[in-house]
Amino acid sequence: MHRSIRKYIEVLKPRETSLLTFIGVCAAVVAGGGYPPIGVLLLCLVAIALGSGGCNGLTNYLDRDVDARMKRTQHRALPSKRIFPPKKVLPLVITLVVLALALAWFLHPLSFFFGAIGVTAALAWRKTWATHLLGIIAGCTPVLVGYLAISHQLNLTIFFLCLLIVVWVPLHVWSVMTAHRDDYLGAGVSIFPVTWETKDAIKVLVALSVLLYAISIALYHFGDFGILYLVVANILGILMVFATSRLLIAGASQDAWRVYKLTAFPYLGILFLTMGLDLWLL
Repeated sequence: MHRSIRKYIEVLKPRETSLLTFIGVCAAVVAGGGYPPIGVLLLCLVAIALGSGGCNGLTNYLDRDVDARMKRTQHRALPSKRIFPPKKVLPLVITLVVLALALAWFLHPLSFFFGAIGVTAALAWRKTWATHLLGIIAGCTPVLVGYLAISHQLNLTIFFLCLLIVVWVPLHVWSVMTAHRDDYLGAGVSIFPVTWETKDAIKVLVALSVLLYAISIALYHFGDFGILYLVVANILGILMVFATSRLLIAGASQDAWRVYKLTAFPYLGILFLTMGLDLWLL
C-alpha cells in the first residue's frame, strides 16, 4: 500500500512541486507587505501545491515515451512501468488540476486566468522548440497566482518577479540539458541547447546568470525591499555568475549539473525566502 502511494507521489515530482509552491507562497507574502491574510495565504498554498503537482504529473504522463529512452529518467514510475498502464495516473492528476483552478477562481479571477494559462503552457508542445517559451510561462504561474490572490492587481513588483522567473527557467532547464546532452540527443530530443556545441551553450548560461543577477538587483529597487534582500541577492548573484563562469573555463558539459542543482533551492528558494524575511524585518 505504502509503495503504491509512493509511486503516485513520485509522478507529481514532489521536489519540483515543493519549490514552485514555496515561491508562490512567498510571492503572496510579498504582495501582502509581509503580512497577508493567513486564510488567503493557506488557500494559496493549497491551490499552488495542487496545481503544480497536477501539472507535473500530466507532463510526466506526456513525456513518458521520451523518458523511457533516457538514462536519467528511465527509472521514473511511468517509463519503468511501475505504474501500468500509464493512464492510471490521469484521474489523480486531472482532479488535482481541476481543484487547483477552482481554488484559484475563489481566490481571484486573475489568479484563475493566469493559472489556466499556466496549465495550458505546461502541457502544450512537449519536447519541441516551443517547450522553452511555454515552460517560462508555466514557471511564472505560481508567482502570479500567489501574488494576485493578495494584491488583485498587476504592478512593477510582480513584473520584476516574473522577469526573474523568465530568466531563471532557461538557466535551470538548459543547465540540466547541457549536462545530459548525449542522453537527450539519444532520445531524439533535438532542440536547443543540445543541438549547439557545448562551449557555445555554456556561453549562453553565463549570459543568463549575469542577466539574472541584474534583474535580482533591479527587484531590490522596484520591489521596495531592504538591506537584507540586497545583501543576499548580491551573494547569490555573484555565486551564480561564478559557477557558470567556472563551467565556461572547464568546458565540460557534465559540470553543468552543479549549476542545475545550484539554481533550484540554493538560489531561487533562498532568494524568495529572503524577500519575505526582509519585509518582516522592515
